[in-house]
Amino acid sequence: QVALVESGGGLVQPGGSLRLSCAASTTIVRMNTMGWYRQAPGKQRELVAITASGGTIIYADSVKGRFTISRDNAKNTVQLQMNSLKPEDTAVYYCTATAGNRYWGQGTQVTVSS
Repeated sequence: QVALVESGGGLVQPGGSLRLSCAASTTIVRMNTMGWYRQAPGKQRELVAITASGGTIIYADSVKGRFTISRDNAKNTVQLQMNSLKPEDTAVYYCTATAGNRYWGQGTQVTVSS
């Protein structure tokens, strides 16, 4: 079993930045993928960004050029730097990891509003 704990969410004005962090309870070296999904009210959970152990990174089209995912194997963390935030980025952001099974964090709220 893998526990994932997110931090870094909050309220930010449009155009602002936030940095989310996800700490894993075990070494992430053995994780096939780590990344972030989000779910806005009334909508399905959607992919934001994923990084694979081989180095492949995938971003949703809606965040390309604004969000950057990074993985620190030494600290067992994965971060999501979010710049130029828009109101439509408002959602609960979930950290996820796969190693045979898929694991989810509890989620952290990101609200983009003036």
